[in-house]
Amino acid sequence: MCVCCVYICVCVCVCTFSTSLLSYRRPGEPPLVSSWVPFIGKALEFRKDAHKFLEEQRRKYGDVFTVLIAGKYMTFIMDPLLYPNIIKHGRQLDFHKFTQEVVPSTFGYPPVLDEVYPGLWDQIRRSFQLLQGDNLSPLTESMMGNLMLVFRQDHFDQDGAMFEATFLTIYGKPETGSRHVEMEKLREDFVKFDNVFPLLIAQIPIWLLGQTKAIREKLISYFLPQQMSRWSNMSQFIRRRSELFNQQGQLKDLSSHPLAHHFAILWASVSNTIPATFWAAYYLVKHPEALQVVRQQILDVLRDGGVEFSPNRYTMLSRDQLDKLVFLESSINESLRLSSSSMNIRVAQEDFALRLDAKRSVDVRKGDIIALYPQSMHLDPEIYEDPQTFHFSRFVQDSRGKTDFYKNGQKLKYYLMPFGSGSTICPGRFFAMNEIKQFVCLLLLYFDLQLEDEHKHPSLVSNRAGLGILQPSTDVVLRYRRRAQ
Repeated sequence: MCVCCVYICVCVCVCTFSTSLLSYRRPGEPPLVSSWVPFIGKALEFRKDAHKFLEEQRRKYGDVFTVLIAGKYMTFIMDPLLYPNIIKHGRQLDFHKFTQEVVPSTFGYPPVLDEVYPGLWDQIRRSFQLLQGDNLSPLTESMMGNLMLVFRQDHFDQDGAMFEATFLTIYGKPETGSRHVEMEKLREDFVKFDNVFPLLIAQIPIWLLGQTKAIREKLISYFLPQQMSRWSNMSQFIRRRSELFNQQGQLKDLSSHPLAHHFAILWASVSNTIPATFWAAYYLVKHPEALQVVRQQILDVLRDGGVEFSPNRYTMLSRDQLDKLVFLESSINESLRLSSSSMNIRVAQEDFALRLDAKRSVDVRKGDIIALYPQSMHLDPEIYEDPQTFHFSRFVQDSRGKTDFYKNGQKLKYYLMPFGSGSTICPGRFFAMNEIKQFVCLLLLYFDLQLEDEHKHPSLVSNRAGLGILQPSTDVVLRYRRRAQ
């Protein structure tokens, strides 16, 4: 196997962290999953089907075990009742080294280090507050208008609609007209980059990946300051980030630095939201009885707001109205449960005893990776009855969102984790959920939908295991027509 193939086996971006490659186990350390393949370890089995592989190891070794994956020792915590104790270890288990070392090289900007740019990284992190709370209302209104704009002109194109509407909402509209004329080409280049993203995040040298570097440079160049300065209706979030970069005199000598940050935000905004929207829409269309309940609740919420829906009129759903759509939110959460494969990782900053619960602790070494793999929780039949089946009302109880889920008779603090956890939880999760809700609302209100082949179910592509929402293995053909009423 060539060096490149070895790296391709890596499923998460953990390759830059130094860790001991000694195979012996010290007293108090978790059991080590044996492997006869040096360095590669269990990378191939993990990449083929991470959930199946981890469940097999849990049956053999218990809820805590260590696996060698591409030269790195990863200790998996499989019991969700232990998650809170892991997540609260902020000092000894850190994630920021990952973001400072791996993400910049993936998107093409130098690390934002405090010794070089004092205070900048902290201000960048605080800028994400502009995607939450009261700031979410204008973003929601803007996104609704942009979705309507694209829907009315392009009729039906899920990926294209979500991509363009999100771009318009975050970055603004062009100097002339209401839509960017280069959007289709931008999306084509984005898809090319996104297809190799798992390799980039696994630290494959970009020069080994064909035209990827040239494609990334094209995507970054779309955010040239002289071009962005002419865009209108830019979100406060992007305006604030642009101000932060402009205040840093040293960045003037690194002209692509702020541009690459803007590109990284574009990737973060759509890379997982688009497949998440696909799965939410797909499962509702596949289950007509669920679709009818969700559609009726949307109509009822509009009517309660004094609006009688007509397919011939412009429709707006406010943030407050979206919050009332409990069956839609439950359907989205259920589709996320079935399709998400995120991994929560922390890196041990020192040798220490990791307290699991009141009775147990395990010893970990500096540089070891502690991993939570929520997909195993999402598919646990003790937590979710009939876990492989879509139940649109699974997260509804007494007409409200259901939050009571149990393991071993104990209520879980963390029961659904498509957006991460703790200090590393996705800061744009509320905006993303609203985007998905808005798209599905418009889809159900304006179109009658039916699967071309009701018996064909796309599987989940495993090459993005650990990175978020898994993509469908095949396209799904839909029959659709504009609704008459």
